[in-house]
Amino acid sequence: MDTIIEVRELVKSFGDIKAVENISFDVGRGEIFGFLGPNGAGKSTTIKILTTLIGKGSGTITIDGLDLDAQADEVRRIIGYASQEVGVDNDLTARENLFIQCRYYHIPKEKSREKVEDLLRTVNLVEAGDRKLSTYSGGMRKRLDLATALVSDPRILFLDEPTTGLDPKSRKELWDYIRGLNKKGTTIFLTTQYMEEADQLADRLCIIDEGRIVAEGAPEELKAKIGADTITMSLREYDAAVLERAKNALGSITGIKEIRECQLDDICENGLVLTIGDGSSIMPQVVRALDAASVEVGKLTLSTPTLDDVFLSLTGKTLKVSEKANGDLMSKRRRRARL
Repeated sequence: MDTIIEVRELVKSFGDIKAVENISFDVGRGEIFGFLGPNGAGKSTTIKILTTLIGKGSGTITIDGLDLDAQADEVRRIIGYASQEVGVDNDLTARENLFIQCRYYHIPKEKSREKVEDLLRTVNLVEAGDRKLSTYSGGMRKRLDLATALVSDPRILFLDEPTTGLDPKSRKELWDYIRGLNKKGTTIFLTTQYMEEADQLADRLCIIDEGRIVAEGAPEELKAKIGADTITMSLREYDAAVLERAKNALGSITGIKEIRECQLDDICENGLVLTIGDGSSIMPQVVRALDAASVEVGKLTLSTPTLDDVFLSLTGKTLKVSEKANGDLMSKRRRRARL
């Protein structure tokens, strides 16, 4: 892999709270690299360090051969950054916002006109370019914010939770723009709390929780490590006799690793959960076996592993549970900062 970002033993603390604890990872040139984790896990702290917005505690960082400590100005010239909070001016038009950004980078006036139009085309805002941002939807403002981060033609684009707060349609539109930028050769470092986003966009990713990296790899590789699909079924009759018949019928099927009862929980209601190898080949056998045993099934679903399953297997928590725990940690940190 041609490495463009190299992070080694990065540590960052706020008081006695370690926001980032001894993390190391590499980002390949030209890839979309995802940084997945719940709120408070250390994602934004890491990206702010990489973009020189805050200092690190210890560790080493190299960005496209540049030492982040010794060559911070040079690093800033080759990166773009869009934060969680939209950084454009709502009282100005899209074109005015982009022209201001061009002046910030000392781009000549004639070249600025060309660049502004090109960027508006990139994010599909040409027709809305002369409207004030106060009339824009959240998705349109996010797209313009993405355009401002591209003014400097960055080799690396850092996006901190770019789709937070967007509706599903706007989120998927922004994914398309991100993919398009990547196809043109831009390396993208993306933080997200959305499993689907990481799964859909990232070539490789790190999963971070409580300031520590718990897994790294391509989404499919990480899910493959779980090594199991899941069949969830609800039974029309749920009593000891029916359960015994169902378990006996299913017990003869090769490839079923575990049979678990579930009743009134978050997985299913009055049924069984099967942990299996290859769901596509085993599902027909399950249906035939239950039918032969006169076990009536109300609902039958096949699930393949998700990144939340990966997170659960590594931490013992779902992303939502971990988000609450990390949120409590953030609240504690804010209280201490006020003292």
